[in-house]
Amino acid sequence: MLTIFLKEINTFFSSLIGYIVVGVFLGILGLVMFVFPDTSLLNYNFATLDQLFDIAPMVFVFLIPAITMRSFAEENQTGTIELLATRPVTDLQIVLGKFFASLALVVFALLPTLLYYYTVYQLGSPKGNLDSGAIMGSYLGLIFLAGTFVSIGIFASSLTNNQIVGFILATFLCFIFYWGFFFISKLPIFVGRVDDIVQMVGIDYHYSSISRGVIDTRDLVYFISFIGVFVAMTVTSLERRKW
Repeated sequence: MLTIFLKEINTFFSSLIGYIVVGVFLGILGLVMFVFPDTSLLNYNFATLDQLFDIAPMVFVFLIPAITMRSFAEENQTGTIELLATRPVTDLQIVLGKFFASLALVVFALLPTLLYYYTVYQLGSPKGNLDSGAIMGSYLGLIFLAGTFVSIGIFASSLTNNQIVGFILATFLCFIFYWGFFFISKLPIFVGRVDDIVQMVGIDYHYSSISRGVIDTRDLVYFISFIGVFVAMTVTSLERRKW
């Protein structure tokens, strides 16, 4: 698994993929947090990083599928998935290697945003007037959110040998699982009955909870279970070649 992980990381950064991902992510967040007047923290009267944690999921919906779309689609297209399968590794190790490599790239893209935290920390009045504990909890939620989107992305990539199809399918699934259940809960058939239960199925409900800095074990179990289900589905998708 470690070999596959290192191979994927090397692939990301030996081409423009890794640098473009990090650059686009930081560029969008920088514009939202410091340039656009409606969201610029320089126009706020209090120190906060809420803009970062509000806009990041929207960026992830498109960014993470762009990272994961080549995970298995390219292997299927070139036929190297069969060569990879002859190595002394299991399908689960292959999937986990690619999963953790993609997640590591997203985490790497998040690291420079600590400069935003330092900036807000310095701009506070008095300096340091910031809820650091809540922000660290929000970062944890963002990493779990990235993990769920990565698991969706590699699953979508395993279903096709076309990277564009993998990207579109992963984006669609990320959108549905993040916002879809919230919109579904607003249907008349659910309102006033089980709308809160429907919302709890979606990722947004649990991310919003943990991004407030409240680390609830129920949210952690949800994210870990969600990732586990999609990793298992990806392994099953890979086993199709043996059927």
